[in-house]
Amino acid sequence: MAMFRKYISLFWAFARASFAADVEYRVNFGMRILTDIFYYISQIAVFEVLFRQTETLGGWSIGHARIFLGILFVVDAVWMILFSENLDRFSEKVRRGDLDLLLAKPVDSQFIMSFQKIGTAFIGNLMIAVGWLVWSLSVFDGDVPLSRLLWLVVLIPCGVAIMYMNRFMFSVTALVLTRAENLQHLWHQFHKLGTRPDTMYPIWLRYMVLSVLPVAFIASVPARAILDAPDYRLIAGAVVMAFLCILLTKIVWKFALKHYSSASS
Repeated sequence: MAMFRKYISLFWAFARASFAADVEYRVNFGMRILTDIFYYISQIAVFEVLFRQTETLGGWSIGHARIFLGILFVVDAVWMILFSENLDRFSEKVRRGDLDLLLAKPVDSQFIMSFQKIGTAFIGNLMIAVGWLVWSLSVFDGDVPLSRLLWLVVLIPCGVAIMYMNRFMFSVTALVLTRAENLQHLWHQFHKLGTRPDTMYPIWLRYMVLSVLPVAFIASVPARAILDAPDYRLIAGAVVMAFLCILLTKIVWKFALKHYSSASS
């Protein structure tokens, strides 16, 4: 319990320092929110245009797609707040020698590398994402019981954990390859598979996004859990997958550190 309180206190200290740094540049603070608003609009526009040509896509209606996007936006916003700025600059930190300093700290190095900079500017994005999800649920033609919505309390954190693992696995290559910026672009291509409902994909690709590259757990599985009769095996699979993903990052992190050459060496 003392260790848990220590890391909560450390996280809170990171959040306060990050907020103080973010508000120093208020224009940049607002521009981050505005940039993601355009991202949301582009994602919404894709589905709105598609459903003008057809009533269903992969068995989903426009109402299903809007709720799917709402969940995707919420997961993405939480991801941006917690991890984006840290993992996107991972390679840069390794080259500058920042990791050398962090390894000397009396805390878990993976924790501090993952949470050192909290994207407080993206809290506004989270509010917009939640607002879109609430609106989508309110105009949905079908019935979504409150009991199903409670599954999001479990499934959204699972989606964030899986998204973290996917990004982390590409970022950590910087410990071995040093200059791995081009490899990082692959993550965005794999992540795009999770920004579309998995029902749109052929069966072999659906299996892939539910196992090898579990991006379907980011939004597709949570959306199906609240829109359809809950598949408890799939929900349990999301929890197990999230646990295994976090465990995998720990294993890979320790392995990569053994092959890491200090920036000062």
